[in-house]
Amino acid sequence: MKLFAIFGNPVSHSISPLLHNSVIEHFKEEACYGRYLLKNGDLLKEKFLFLKLKGVNVTVPHKEAAFRACDEVRGIAKEIEAVNTIVNENGKLIGYNTDAPGFYESIKDFRGVKKILILGAGGTAKAISLFLKKEGFEVEILNRSENRLNFFKEKGFRTFNWESFEISKYDLIVNTTSAGLSDNCLPVRENVLDALMKEAKYAVDVIYNKKTPFLKKAIDFNLSYKDGRDMLIYQAVIAFEYFFDKKYKRKNILEQMKEIIS
Repeated sequence: MKLFAIFGNPVSHSISPLLHNSVIEHFKEEACYGRYLLKNGDLLKEKFLFLKLKGVNVTVPHKEAAFRACDEVRGIAKEIEAVNTIVNENGKLIGYNTDAPGFYESIKDFRGVKKILILGAGGTAKAISLFLKKEGFEVEILNRSENRLNFFKEKGFRTFNWESFEISKYDLIVNTTSAGLSDNCLPVRENVLDALMKEAKYAVDVIYNKKTPFLKKAIDFNLSYKDGRDMLIYQAVIAFEYFFDKKYKRKNILEQMKEIIS
C-alpha cells in the first residue's frame, strides 16, 4: 500500500486527507493519506523515510524546511525556495510547489486581468507572484514593512511599503496575508483598500471557507471574488498528479475533489 500524508504544525484542521482519500477511493488505489504533526521541520526527511511514505504535502511552517530536505527540487519551487509537495522517486526526495500553479488555475475564469496587486510578502506571495509573472501578468507587491520586500526587488518586481504606496488601478487584488483569519483586521488601511477596490474588477483572499473583512469589502464594491477554496483544490489536484505519476486525467481528479467538499 502507498502511504501519503500532510506534514504541518498545526495540521489537525487540514482537509487534505479528505480530498486525497476521496480520489484514492474513487480510483480504487491501494493507498492511504493521513496527517502528521511535525513540530521540528529539520526532522522532515527523517520522518518521511521512517514512515515509509510515497509522498507528502507540506503546510506551514515547514515549506522552507521541505525545500532543504529534498534531494532535487523542480519547477517554480527552485526559485521561491519553498516546497509543499514531495514525492519519493526511487529513494530520492523530489520537491515541487503546487501552490503557485494552483492559484493560477483558480483565477483562469477571471477575464481581462492584466495588472495584479499582491498584498503581503510571505511564502504564498512569493510563489504566486513569480508564477504569474512568468505567465505574462504585471504584478506589484504591497507589504506593511520594507524589510520583507528584498526578495521581490531582486526578482524585478515593483514593490511598495505602506508609506511609499500610491494608489493605482489594478484589475485583481490578492490578499496573501493572515489578516482576517482569526480577527477582523484588513490587510491594508481601510481608505487605501477602498480606493483600490473602487477601481478593481476582481479580488481573491487565499484564506478559505471564510468571508474575511477583505472579501466583505469586495462584496461592498460589487467585485467578482473568491476565497482560497479553489486554490486549495487545484494545488491538491496537481499534488495528486505528482503522487500517482500523472496516471489520471486532471479533470477527473478535480471533479471528485470538488464533489467531496461541495
